[in-house]
Amino acid sequence: VQLQASGGGLVQAGGSLRLSCAASGSIIRINAMSWYRQAPGKQRDLVATIISGGSTNYADSVKGRFTISRDNAKNTVYLQMNSLKPEDTAVYYCNVREVVPGGRNYWGQGTQVTVSS
Repeated sequence: VQLQASGGGLVQAGGSLRLSCAASGSIIRINAMSWYRQAPGKQRDLVATIISGGSTNYADSVKGRFTISRDNAKNTVYLQMNSLKPEDTAVYYCNVREVVPGGRNYWGQGTQVTVSS
């Protein structure tokens, strides 16, 4: 299984970006798709998660600004980011975790998001 992330870039504060991550290969349908981010010198933090049933969870820092969604038919997860702030600058990584005993965990290659003030 490979995850291909896209959509990062440079945007001014207050702007928007939409990230996409497409999974190729066979993934168990009961899974959680997530976005993480890692700023320079900091740990990788969870931004948002959406499980196969549609339930979502967000980090407090992005609630009300970011929206995670998924297209199960395409094995793709999206992150709509609005009202971006300079502190959102980071490399964003997508993750797919199979939520079954012995389930596998996959990471994308990361996409850079830079928000200028």
